[in-house]
Amino acid sequence: MPIYSSDSDDARPSSAPPKKLFGRDKPLHAILGGGKAAEVVLWRNKNLSAAILIGATVLWSLFEVGEYNFVTLLCHVSIIMMLVLFVWSMGAGFVDWSPPDPRAITIPESIFRWLFAEMNRILLKFYHVSSGKDLRTFLMAITFLWILSGIGNYFSSINLLYIGFLGLMSLPALYERYQSDVDYLARKGNKDMKKLYKKIDTNFLNKIPRGPVKDKKKY
Repeated sequence: MPIYSSDSDDARPSSAPPKKLFGRDKPLHAILGGGKAAEVVLWRNKNLSAAILIGATVLWSLFEVGEYNFVTLLCHVSIIMMLVLFVWSMGAGFVDWSPPDPRAITIPESIFRWLFAEMNRILLKFYHVSSGKDLRTFLMAITFLWILSGIGNYFSSINLLYIGFLGLMSLPALYERYQSDVDYLARKGNKDMKKLYKKIDTNFLNKIPRGPVKDKKKY
């Protein structure tokens, strides 16, 4: 763990644990859901995470570099799968092969249950933020969406989704690895911003002349 030099006003008692990024009190794995998705994002299963990243990169290359149309790609993939299953089924009668198992190409119901549960969790979070109970989170969400809409003018949807996917697959894992460094820099940046605002408030904002406050007449 790196050792940083700190000023006298940054000194903390040894018994007080340092604050984590965004003031969270749960491990990063629990914040991300604590399931298989969190393990993939945090690269706990490196083979599965690498396979998903490579698959997403191949799809991005086909759509963006190869200029594939989604319908065309879907039809070509379906044709290849049908040919493979046809050869496999026909060859099983001539060669000592076991015929293909239909359950191998079906999607487990647990995946759909997990997907709908995650969608409902996101919708409930969206409602909670939009209700205005936490004004700070509401304003941050509006600002983030406004910035994202501006960025979207300069990137195609495929590029924007791929960049977001790369960030999702890299930033949480990097933060978990260098958590102490990032938390220290975030705390230091927060203190510097507070000092800067205090200096601006003292040197400029408080010197702005303000007219006398007149009492409203009561009739």
